[in-house]
Amino acid sequence: VVRQPLTMARRLGVTVDCASPQRLAAFWRDVLDYVDDPPPPGYASWADYDRANAVAPEEVEAGATIVDPNGIGPRMFFQRVPEPKRVKNRLHLDIAVATAPPGEQRIAQLRQAAAELVRRGATWAAESADPLDFFIVLRDPEGNEFCLV
Repeated sequence: VVRQPLTMARRLGVTVDCASPQRLAAFWRDVLDYVDDPPPPGYASWADYDRANAVAPEEVEAGATIVDPNGIGPRMFFQRVPEPKRVKNRLHLDIAVATAPPGEQRIAQLRQAAAELVRRGATWAAESADPLDFFIVLRDPEGNEFCLV
């Protein structure tokens, strides 16, 4: 059977349900070295845009978007939802922070990056035992798991 490729756009966006979109977007902006998605022309902020377009007051700043300033990585949107996170993610992000080959230097780089992210609001979850395939699992400020690789 020959499969025909889909002919649709291939831009990837990641949406994260959360309680505090502004706070979580700020955390991930720092982790990924992203920037806030600029508001449409003529508006000083997305909140100004929302208010000008008759968005219900409780929905103003119910979301926050960050983007890769180089236009390579996926757009990330954080949306406020009423329910808390309850179980392990079915999908997580792997953040490549180490540059050294497998071994002690790479492990040290990953542990240093993890320590910095913990200072910025992440929590430690686990680390692998295999020095040749070493990674660290962290949770963002709302408990979403991600890996440093």
